[in-house]
Amino acid sequence: MTITIALNTDHINSLDLSPVVTEIEKLLPKGEIEQSSAPQTSIAAYEQQLRFDVDYALEPGDPRELSEIPEVRLWFIRLDARYPWLPFLLDWKAGEFARYTAMLVPHQFSTREGIQYNPEALEIFLMHKLFVLNDWLQQQGIPSKSRLKSMAQLLGYELDDGLFEMF
Repeated sequence: MTITIALNTDHINSLDLSPVVTEIEKLLPKGEIEQSSAPQTSIAAYEQQLRFDVDYALEPGDPRELSEIPEVRLWFIRLDARYPWLPFLLDWKAGEFARYTAMLVPHQFSTREGIQYNPEALEIFLMHKLFVLNDWLQQQGIPSKSRLKSMAQLLGYELDDGLFEMF
C-alpha cells in the first residue's frame, strides 16, 4: 500500500511537517510518535511505501531541480531531524531515497553523468543513516543487515560484513 504525501509551497516555506506527521502517526502505536524504544512490527508493513508529491511554485523559466532550492532542502533537513529513520519508509524503487539523499547531501548536476554528490558528504550521510537505521531497526525487531547493505548499494557503496560486527 503506497502512501503519497502531498506537499505544497506553503508547507515548504513554513517548515510545516504536519502532512508527514499525520501519516507517520497512523503507522506508530499510540505514544510512539518519535523514535520508538519498544519493539513493534506494524511499521514493517510500510517498508518502502512512502512517496512525496512536491508541488513547489517556481518563477517561470526557473530551471532548478527541487533539490537545488534552499527552502525545499531546509524542509527536508527538518524532516530528517524529526524522523532520522525515514529512509526505511521511502519508496526506493520510485527514486524517493535518491531524491531524499539529494535534499540532504551537497551535489551538482552533470548533463553527462547526472547527479554528482560531494563524496565526503555522501559518505558521512551514509554512515549516519547506517547507524541510525541499524539502531532503529533493532528496536523494531526488524532484521537490518541486508536492508542496510541494499541502501548503501543504492548510493554506490558495498558494505563489508565486518562493519556490522562493530555496531
